[in-house]
Amino acid sequence: MNRMMARILAALAFAAALGSALPVMAQNAPQSAPVVSAQEPAAAQGAAAASTLPPGGTAPVAAPAPNKADTGWMMVATLLVIMMSIPGLALFYGGLVRAKNMLSIQLQVFMIFSTIIVLWCLYGYSIAFTVGNPFFGGFDRAFLRGIWDPVKGVFSAAPTFSKGVMIPEFVYVAFQGTFAAITCGLIIGAFAERVRFPAVMLFIVLWFTFGYLPVAHMVWFWPGPDTITNTATLEAATVKAGWLWQKGALDFAGGTVVHINAAVAGLVGAIMIGKRIGYGRESMAPHSLALNMVGASLLWVGWFGFNAGSALEAGDVAALAFVNTLLATSAATVSWVIGEWTFKGKPSMLGGTSGAVAGLVAITPACGFVAPMGALVIGLLAGVVCLWGVNGLKRMIGADDSLDVFGVHGVGGILGALLTGVFAAPQLGGQGIFDYVANKMSTEPYSIGHQLQVQGAAVLTTIVWSAVVSVIAYKVVDLVLGLRVPEEQEREGLDITSHGESAYHA
Repeated sequence: MNRMMARILAALAFAAALGSALPVMAQNAPQSAPVVSAQEPAAAQGAAAASTLPPGGTAPVAAPAPNKADTGWMMVATLLVIMMSIPGLALFYGGLVRAKNMLSIQLQVFMIFSTIIVLWCLYGYSIAFTVGNPFFGGFDRAFLRGIWDPVKGVFSAAPTFSKGVMIPEFVYVAFQGTFAAITCGLIIGAFAERVRFPAVMLFIVLWFTFGYLPVAHMVWFWPGPDTITNTATLEAATVKAGWLWQKGALDFAGGTVVHINAAVAGLVGAIMIGKRIGYGRESMAPHSLALNMVGASLLWVGWFGFNAGSALEAGDVAALAFVNTLLATSAATVSWVIGEWTFKGKPSMLGGTSGAVAGLVAITPACGFVAPMGALVIGLLAGVVCLWGVNGLKRMIGADDSLDVFGVHGVGGILGALLTGVFAAPQLGGQGIFDYVANKMSTEPYSIGHQLQVQGAAVLTTIVWSAVVSVIAYKVVDLVLGLRVPEEQEREGLDITSHGESAYHA
């Protein structure tokens, strides 16, 4: 295993060295297409951006310099998402496992985040956010080449969802990289406390490449607002967009790309790996709800960067996403705790933190599209529906989803994605559809029924894609390395047996 890790590190080092040379060789070669992402085909804002290169790869067009306020906000938002992952997710998951597995789950989160950021800069960003086909991008930004032009001495800029408004492309690279990293980190909660560390890392590399990147491209990629001036250019931009973007799917900050995608991968893993030894017979209560509460609080704070940052500007839509995230999360916390109190007789701290995360998940795809009262309804429903997800649905499925990844992120993500189609309607106070040809809100009637069909198609596509990729990836890992630790190691705990250290000492 040590030899294999050494070879992997050597390969990565060689790739990085090669990547540093490629930009110099390619600086003056025209780019094949703009680098861009999008949340939906007609919304005024979203978690996406485009390079300054027009379609066809001609010389960059003149563009305003990036706004320093927007740039500053996006750097803060990126830091907030990093805080969600480390330490937020690490503490949230760490508090939920047994004490003997505290460090193992935290190391998995820490290493997954670090590994995915490396892969994102090598090839992930390019595959997700450059023109290729409706399912995969290309390699125009592999090794992040082409963003800095040493001949002209300029950096490329990335437009936001307002025409002519820019942020540095490197900022957008970092922001979206954190999304990829936390998505991969979410998966491991479903099969915590029983998986080999090398198996986790190999699976994540495979799933990131073939699971996350294609879904991100399908949902968020388009050639950007500055490429659209009339009906013909709108059609040309749509043809180059991701498959679900072309269909009109609304996903402001990752309901499909992040939460449903990760939850399905986690559930497949929980089923294929099997239940923990003693599951259903022995106590497997969280070892530290205090740490879990700290982690949940960090997730909540960091989520404002996740959601409000997805507007890519320090403007009105960022403010809307901010208040919707605050309100929906609070509402879900209240509804989960009241529901638990009603059916179980006592309110719990675990119920409070679970309800908060359920609200955060459900409002993610909707936060920049719906009015605050729509967010309130989404939050209230998320609390009770996800409460059922981690109790009734979990028993129906019969899988040992250790930390309720599917019950919260899967169920909450599906609920939020579908309700986005409802509460984005202008007649319900939502943002509706933005017409980039006229550069104003569309005057065409908004059909809730049609948008629900589109949202349902996006949800189903994500579920099927993630499930198929996950089954194949787990099978490959099991054949190459083996997925599960031996029984005696599982009983003793992964902290000592896998990593030779312990979170606590007497």
